[in-house]
Amino acid sequence: MGGSDARALSRSLLDLCRMRKLTIATAESCTGGLVAGALTDIPGSSDVIDRGFVTYSNDAKRAMLGVEAGTLANFGAVSKETATAMAIGALERAGVDLAVAITGIAGPGGATPGKPVGLVHFAAAARDGRIIHREQRFGAIGRTAVRQRSVVEALRMLMELARGPQAPAKPRRAAAATRLRPRATRSPRRHAVKRRPPRSPRG
Repeated sequence: MGGSDARALSRSLLDLCRMRKLTIATAESCTGGLVAGALTDIPGSSDVIDRGFVTYSNDAKRAMLGVEAGTLANFGAVSKETATAMAIGALERAGVDLAVAITGIAGPGGATPGKPVGLVHFAAAARDGRIIHREQRFGAIGRTAVRQRSVVEALRMLMELARGPQAPAKPRRAAAATRLRPRATRSPRRHAVKRRPPRSPRG
């Protein structure tokens, strides 16, 4: 996965958002604005892309996106909770329809116990209330590769939300129930009652 994947995804996403009149904001930490860069590299993206937040430090996440200090202290910058707060913050502060957030450890340093190099948390939020989160463990594949794969994953998540909520599947009736008619129940046969012979009159 490289630049060609990101470019193709960016084109498809922009076309879909343009058709559905959707706007996008990004909130990026470890990718440093690469998602916004991939999207704005496509001519005509200005009618979809509103802004991008590059919030590399915890202070920036708090000041620009409203991530609570308690969230960062309790879960860390690289976590589901922080990524979700970043996405919601970008959505609300930009007033857009869709937002995506990325926070991770691109390496080669920065790993902590339980959070290795290559761990990236993604979150995407939509104006209608839908929020999705994904965790990827790319491994120590190199800083550039982690960042490139993160861009592709973020674009895929935005595409998923841009397509809209999936309509619930209609329950299918059992084929046998539609083809077969219920059989009429037969009443049980009555057993013949033996009649006693009439008694002879007493004289």
